[in-house]
Amino acid sequence: MESRSDRAVSNGTDISNAVTRGVASRRRMLTGAGSLLLAGAVSQSAFSQQATLDFGPWVDSFRARAAQHGISMPTYNTVMYSLTPNMKVFEFDKSQPETVQPIWRYLEQRVTEWKINTGRIRLQEHLPVFARIEEVYGVDRHHICALWGMESAYGTVLEKQHVVDSLATLAWGDARRRPYWEQELLNALVIIDRGWSSPQEMIGSWAGAMGHTQWMPEVWLNMGVDFVGDGKITPFGRPDDALAGTSRYLVERGKYRRGETWGYEVRLPQGFDASLADMKTPRPIAQWRSLGVIRATGDAFPRPSDMARLAIPAGINGPAFLFLPNLAAIRSYNPSTKYALSIGLLADRIRGGKDLVQPWPVDERQLTLAEAQELQTRLTQLGFDTGGTDGRIGDKTQAALQAWQASVGVQPADGFPTNKALQLLRGG
Repeated sequence: MESRSDRAVSNGTDISNAVTRGVASRRRMLTGAGSLLLAGAVSQSAFSQQATLDFGPWVDSFRARAAQHGISMPTYNTVMYSLTPNMKVFEFDKSQPETVQPIWRYLEQRVTEWKINTGRIRLQEHLPVFARIEEVYGVDRHHICALWGMESAYGTVLEKQHVVDSLATLAWGDARRRPYWEQELLNALVIIDRGWSSPQEMIGSWAGAMGHTQWMPEVWLNMGVDFVGDGKITPFGRPDDALAGTSRYLVERGKYRRGETWGYEVRLPQGFDASLADMKTPRPIAQWRSLGVIRATGDAFPRPSDMARLAIPAGINGPAFLFLPNLAAIRSYNPSTKYALSIGLLADRIRGGKDLVQPWPVDERQLTLAEAQELQTRLTQLGFDTGGTDGRIGDKTQAALQAWQASVGVQPADGFPTNKALQLLRGG
């Protein structure tokens, strides 16, 4: 999944932020639950395709799993027999956009002046925490601050669903993802059993993401850090634990590299072979430089031996980037390249850097959702794997388009899904 549903919060200043999307693939949010039939009351007939038991008997049957997982029965009984199924979870992914959001609109809504200015303020307010994170984990304070801004607008925009209710409802009613939801429900119960939190405090998104940096229970349980030193771990309240635990995640699961940046905006020479910008093949920056790739600012590359991948997310006529390994580390938190790029760019702006040098091709007509699905379907039929035909244009779709363009001699083979590219696929 490419992004989360956007929310805009006005407090005298623009606080546009993607609060409930983007963690999608990292947290394995389902995409098909909306197909469930909904009823006003919880009934087996309404869920005959999904649940084999009514909710009450299912709670009874799940007690054995919880006991095997080491969860005390007093905790289980108190939590599970007092919750109310959240039937809305099956509707949250029903709505789909009519058009495909271009990358420049995505970034425009996330790398805002409010986020830049507020990020600088938060860095100063929590300077000892950020300094300690850099010392312990080696994660650049601007990177983790930008991720905080991206995930919850620095803790100001948080979802309001009761997480345990939602996870229990999904574990009971979503057959396709049931093993995942069951495990996350068990993780949440372990957290409660340990005394780290309560069902009332565990408020988050419909799919279970919580707190400053939107932890799923599994991340809370396995990557969380008691950075405050109060004997428990929490993503709520003071941001210390959330920022430290997320930094640990980036290092241990994303292989974040101390002392390195995420990448650079670059300029390509006239007539550059766009097929080299496949985001797959790392080359030393010195080699990219020999091919005529230079920094857009005109500055020298500080580490020519670094390995980097070239990306042109809006085609040959838009901004180009060299992605370093830490961009991949950020993608481990959310595998959307747009998400990771937005964090990198926001971090640079918080640090004091300027906006991108090269303009986006804003005059290009963007595909509608139906057209994006058609493009994916046609590529798939031709043997190019787009990763699905849901109309969400991500790295796999662009790579598939680029591969098709190269195979038929279309120039530039830049993978940019425009109306012109669709016309060519149609044979027009």
